[in-house]
Amino acid sequence: MGRKPAAGSSSADLNSTICDIFGDYVSKHRSCWLHIVANHYRCKKNITWEEIERIKKRYRHTAPCFYRTLPHGVRHMREHSPNESSNWMDNHAIITGGEGNRMDTQKFQCYIKSLWKNLSEEKRAAFVHLDSLWFTLYLDPSTRPTVLTLIKQKCIFSKKYVFVPIVYWGHWRLLILVHFGETLDSESRAPCMLLLDSLQNKDTKRLELEIRKFIVDIFKSEGRTEDKKAISQIPFLVPKVPQGRDSEESGSYVLYFINLFMKSAPNNFSITKGYPYFMVQNWFGPDKLVLFLKKLEKKLARKPEMTYTGTSRYKPRGKDEV
Repeated sequence: MGRKPAAGSSSADLNSTICDIFGDYVSKHRSCWLHIVANHYRCKKNITWEEIERIKKRYRHTAPCFYRTLPHGVRHMREHSPNESSNWMDNHAIITGGEGNRMDTQKFQCYIKSLWKNLSEEKRAAFVHLDSLWFTLYLDPSTRPTVLTLIKQKCIFSKKYVFVPIVYWGHWRLLILVHFGETLDSESRAPCMLLLDSLQNKDTKRLELEIRKFIVDIFKSEGRTEDKKAISQIPFLVPKVPQGRDSEESGSYVLYFINLFMKSAPNNFSITKGYPYFMVQNWFGPDKLVLFLKKLEKKLARKPEMTYTGTSRYKPRGKDEV
């Protein structure tokens, strides 16, 4: 991260050093603790080294860094015959983003922006997505108010479905908020939460506790009158969706979950009438995921203006802007 200034350094020296750190180098460290430091700096215009150390200590084990891609384990190769290995490696590189180009929040935002541009007006009225860094930033009390303000601008209580990408514990998951604008005791369109996870493990229960706090704060920030106890009883569901091999693939799975859910979601989602619907273990295979990513890459290659810079992450946006 650079050399820490010596004791007694002036405020000007400190700010100059931080400005040097928050250049092109830090923009490549999307979603890790260093990127969170950069976001703090953009918001507050100044930050102390004590604050930097506090953020590092809090997030270095929970906010993953996607600057480099770890080498693939040999155990994966053993699962395939020699004739299949080359094809599998090609597909795995596409799903994970390739060596040195692993799925990160910048690339994810660029992809999802491309998906949104093709939505009909009807779909735009029914769906909305949050930024993939917001949940992690919400967990820090110093940025929590800012995140809740940005979420309020999304008008999520006027949408049928809200996509909340979560990057946490080195892994991508998709939280979907369903019918949050309806009354909590509605029989046909009762609110619920869906967590789609391509690598289900013991962390799911721990994550549920953080998500429920997140939801209570969203209701509170919106000035909703629902009782906290009633909010805490909103069903939290984890359907058995297709599973990936490791966390490297999870960002791509989240994108494909969003794409397919938008195509198939019913107008009135009910957990008592057919759930989990299409969200089942054989929902799709790896070949369809690879084909989806190839088409998306080609589409983005034809539209250089779709490149996402992330420079306006904290800039208030209009309710219809994605």
